[in-house]
Amino acid sequence: MLKAIRNLLLGACALWALPGFTAHAGNLEDLAPYKMLRSLQYIQDSIVLGDHSAAEMQRFMLGAIDKRLRAADASVFDDPRNVDAAFIYAMSGGNPETLSYLADRDIEGNFDSRVVDALSHYLAGKGGLMVENLEKAIPEYRNARIGPYLYLVLGNGTAQQDPAASMKYYDWARLTAPGTNIEEAALRRSIALATRGHMPDKGFAYSLSYARRFLTSPYASQFADVFVELAVANHGEQTEGKIQEILGFMDRPRQREVYLRIARRAAIGGMQELATLASQRAQALSDVADAGPKALADLYSGLVGVPSQDILEAVKGISSIPDAELSPRDRALRKAATIVAQEVLRAPDPESLTQASDSNITPQITVGKGGPETGSGESPFAAPASGAALSTAQSEETQEMAASEASPPDPVLDAFLSTGRSKLDEIDSLLKGEDEK
Repeated sequence: MLKAIRNLLLGACALWALPGFTAHAGNLEDLAPYKMLRSLQYIQDSIVLGDHSAAEMQRFMLGAIDKRLRAADASVFDDPRNVDAAFIYAMSGGNPETLSYLADRDIEGNFDSRVVDALSHYLAGKGGLMVENLEKAIPEYRNARIGPYLYLVLGNGTAQQDPAASMKYYDWARLTAPGTNIEEAALRRSIALATRGHMPDKGFAYSLSYARRFLTSPYASQFADVFVELAVANHGEQTEGKIQEILGFMDRPRQREVYLRIARRAAIGGMQELATLASQRAQALSDVADAGPKALADLYSGLVGVPSQDILEAVKGISSIPDAELSPRDRALRKAATIVAQEVLRAPDPESLTQASDSNITPQITVGKGGPETGSGESPFAAPASGAALSTAQSEETQEMAASEASPPDPVLDAFLSTGRSKLDEIDSLLKGEDEK
């Protein structure tokens, strides 16, 4: 039944785009904005539930709604549903200038100026400026059509300054909009906040809800990243059962991907037991003919041996992995580990005991921006379609990803190098002490 409704809606939207159809059907100028918005909401919810083919239709609907809103007579907004449609359109990846355009021409007071001002600041990237006013206005919209969207916006705006309040706003957003892109975004961001705020119970509860509903979302790879951070930071006997329960909702390729990411983070963090365990589980979930995941598992389990007494065997093992089986990030990580090992093993210069210089252990490697965590480049967690229109629920994550591309491409690589430098410094201190004796 749902599939039939979806096909009917998408078919109708496609017909709207045909000149021949619009000439005989009164075209979109006669359709109320709130009715058009329903189609957009359905499409966006379908995308986070796994229908990635609807991304093109999303772009079309956003353009059609924008045109309809700008051409609408002022009397159209005497209907509160159309006012709500304009607000939701702006928070769903629409043109923010259209909301300003409508508000500037509102002489009847249909558009709440508090909401207009708050969204104008938020959509302009100045979320902190709107928090106080929106917090005062939002109780009036708690049960309104735009309520879940406003709570999500408020959660995004307060995430840095007040994570606890932000999580409460996200809770309200997802509970009032279950099964939607609002719930998907609220859950994903709540996991990150719970991890940062050292609230593992909440983090695992949010992760379980996400795994049950949204593993086919285009943003599930971001969920995998924050879940890995949560799992690595809180791994132990008490949490092992919770981790296994969440992974139980994933198929074998997704489970393997999560274990590989856990192994990578644990290896770089020097968590030898966890890195080895996660690598072994990733290998067990790999097919015999699937060389990529096995190579990664070997790399991550080998990395933890670099600062140990088995350093020679560890370097030999990771050096034997073919470059073709590793992503640019993982090739850079391997080279960094090799350089650190070489510096540890290199005989000290009798003229100087300052061998641990940045120039010695910082590899000059160009790493692809935003590259995959896995070497195969075929993560089972879907990535957002290129150029797809984004709702407010998703846009902040995308902005953060873009910002990260302008910074060092792999922060965990820097952490690994820092660990290597500290170990070299310790060795130099010991050698210097022996020399003074």
